[in-house]
Amino acid sequence: MAEESDLEKTEPASARRLEQAREEGQVPRSPELATFVVVAVGLGGLWLLGGRMAGALQGLIRDAFDFAPALAFDEGALPAVLRAQAARGLAAWLPFAGAMLAAALAAPLALRGWVFSAQVLAPDFARLDPVAGLQRMFSLNSWAELAKSLVKVALLTAVAAWIAHHYAAEVLHLARQPVGGALRGALGLLALTAAALLGAMLLVAALDVPWQLWSHARKLRMTRDELRQEMKETEGDPQLKARVRSMQREAARRRMMAQVPKADVVVTNPTRFAVALRYREGAMRAPQVVARGALLVAARIRELAEQHGVPVVEAPPLARALYRHAELEREIPPALYAAVAEVLAYVYQLRHGRGRPPTPPAPAVPPGLDPEGAVS
Repeated sequence: MAEESDLEKTEPASARRLEQAREEGQVPRSPELATFVVVAVGLGGLWLLGGRMAGALQGLIRDAFDFAPALAFDEGALPAVLRAQAARGLAAWLPFAGAMLAAALAAPLALRGWVFSAQVLAPDFARLDPVAGLQRMFSLNSWAELAKSLVKVALLTAVAAWIAHHYAAEVLHLARQPVGGALRGALGLLALTAAALLGAMLLVAALDVPWQLWSHARKLRMTRDELRQEMKETEGDPQLKARVRSMQREAARRRMMAQVPKADVVVTNPTRFAVALRYREGAMRAPQVVARGALLVAARIRELAEQHGVPVVEAPPLARALYRHAELEREIPPALYAAVAEVLAYVYQLRHGRGRPPTPPAPAVPPGLDPEGAVS
């Protein structure tokens, strides 16, 4: 069961998957929203600019038939007249055409933003597969699109039929009115019909947008195996990362061990902890920790110290305090200056002394710095 669930697309798409789909041109699209916006802008443009465009067209037609008789016999004047008339017509319709173009471009952006993908233009011969084509035809999305189209047609038809039935008497009454009044009444009925149909289209678009968003998210869902694979690609294979961290720790350990022969003394627990210290008078303010470790690492530090003649001093409280509170390649805490000074003095006496060897030190560690002392 676990293996089957790993292969089922039950997980929402990751941010990377969504970005890849966007780069491939796979974004949610709502044709109903685009149609509604274009129709709404077109009707609004006709309502606001219709009188101006009608007046400009009327003047254009009147001027086309009102010209001097001499122009009819002047072959050079006709192109200039045609260019002037075309410019007037274009200027009259340009605001309305610009509004329609802006609506056609802005409607898709409202849902998915600006997307340009060259991959959409690339040929995809997989679309020529008849089996895949049949699967698309009878897929859930195709049935949903068919149902949506039927509902849209039925809704628009019902709205148009209701208006025709409700205002049938007024339509018949227009035939008995003067031309001016009949035209005004007809335009009012047309505006009412357009508004009602536009409201129906808005309802369809309001239902289509959530459906398209859900369908797009469902299409991009991922399996658990795909999520794990993506995580490996983006963040790295956990096993590989663990291996890299292990190699880094090993390299750091080798660098640390290389500093043990240069130490002045190794303070031990005697078997559990080992801390190697180095001090250069005039070059350092205080002794520094060049190596530290516990258990096997501590044993290796002691072994290297014995091989290279570095003194090993057993001072359990001081070793525990240094291991707990001192950092690698850093100066020791000021609270341990006195205890470490006793150890270094013993080492210097041991190294340069003559005759009777000095007594091994028993440095006192301030209260609270020795972990085991604090427990006791």
